Amino acid sequence: MLDRRQLLLAGASGATGLLAGCAQTERLLSAALGPLPTPVPEDGVELPRLVAEIQQRTFRYFWETTDPKTGLAPDRWPTPSFASIAAVGFALTAYPIGVVHGWVTRAAARTRTLATLEFFANAPQGPGETGFSGYKGFFYHFLGVTRGHRFARAELSTVDTALLLGGILFAQSWFDGDHPDEVRIRALADQIYAAVEWNWITPRAPFLSMGWHPESGFIRHDWEIYNEGMLLYVLALGSPTHALPAETWDAWSQQFEPSWTGRFGGDPYLHFAPMFGHQYSHVWIDFRGIRDTYMTGKDLDYFENSRRATYAQRAYAADNPAGWTGYSADVWGLTACDGPGDFKVRLGGREREFFSYSARGPGDRDDGTLAPTAALGSIAFAPEIVVPAVEAMHARYGAAIYGKYGFLDAFNPTMTAPEVGLKHGKVVPGVGWVDVDYLGIDQGPIVCMIENWRSGLIWKTMQKNPHIRRGLERAGFTGGWLAAAGNAGA
Repeated sequence: MLDRRQLLLAGASGATGLLAGCAQTERLLSAALGPLPTPVPEDGVELPRLVAEIQQRTFRYFWETTDPKTGLAPDRWPTPSFASIAAVGFALTAYPIGVVHGWVTRAAARTRTLATLEFFANAPQGPGETGFSGYKGFFYHFLGVTRGHRFARAELSTVDTALLLGGILFAQSWFDGDHPDEVRIRALADQIYAAVEWNWITPRAPFLSMGWHPESGFIRHDWEIYNEGMLLYVLALGSPTHALPAETWDAWSQQFEPSWTGRFGGDPYLHFAPMFGHQYSHVWIDFRGIRDTYMTGKDLDYFENSRRATYAQRAYAADNPAGWTGYSADVWGLTACDGPGDFKVRLGGREREFFSYSARGPGDRDDGTLAPTAALGSIAFAPEIVVPAVEAMHARYGAAIYGKYGFLDAFNPTMTAPEVGLKHGKVVPGVGWVDVDYLGIDQGPIVCMIENWRSGLIWKTMQKNPHIRRGLERAGFTGGWLAAAGNAGA
């Protein structure tokens, strides 16, 4: 399987069409987007001005870089890139956020959403190595931006398909009007979701494989530990056509115990090093107050678990055991993100090892690279520590790490050596290494989790989705809004 960096290099020469007319589009759409601050919902949170600005800028990433004819969202920008199906899922989720805050009209968001769902509903599916967008209802991790077919040797990805479906099912529940296009959106969402053959991609049942290649078959790794796979299994259990057995969730969660730890001086929690594992599923599912068998035994829920993980990241940065430059209780955040490159260099009297795109976490491939999405994507869990972190990063590094679409993907204050060996980004004097790109899968948790903290829009909408509810109930979740919704429907 090619990694993200290899695919980026392979596609740089063929994706320039995605950026055609970008400057003109920026001028037109910037004029159409409303001023800050936007109205606060009656039951919502009044955002700090910087956070409100970041949310709008991050929304614009999806609105302005996505192809309106196909709905394909780029993996990154401005470096020419292939499309990411996970980024499409975040884009679909972002559009209604833009509507409720007056940044785009409902009609514009509806048109964009319908075009996206039409594309995926009609995208060619088959077992061949080329000429297809997916197989058995799943889609390839990366698609070419011209025809939307498999890019290079990308894998048929189970989790990225799940992130795409998160956006599709959110659109299904949010576009609930009688307009013919909204009726069509709901029907297409059912069609796309029902086509996914979850019970096919379980070569080592009951667990889902991480993916499949037409050249070599199933990937030899499964979703079998605590990670971002909660949404994946909820969707697989909730399928009306190809559902996994109900006992799958308990079999999976029985694997969690080795990850239960009290690391970094805080309360015990299910540990997963990079922060995205504690964020992605929570974009679409409100885990507050609902519990499965495993969490019932721990007397907490997965939302509280992610809150503890957020505090653990902050505690790790404050302790800063490896002595990285810039880490503190106010500047923190490790997750999967871009990095300077794969090399070693001597800095400050000691040899330092750096990585390019990689999953990073406390004590796990930590090379001093900080990603603002690690903090901002956790704002709904712990705003009291995330907002100060956001403001501190912005105040300390300013325009070097912040621009058109909010924070650039990552930066590394330790990496100040000359740009020898850099695979991406640049060294900024007085700041350190700074990325030049925004990544769709890192922008997504920012705009979406700010909204979940701000108004609960995504959570409230998804509580109405019958597929999500069915999946949670088959997984054994009870209590909280599930119980309230059940009583209301009785």
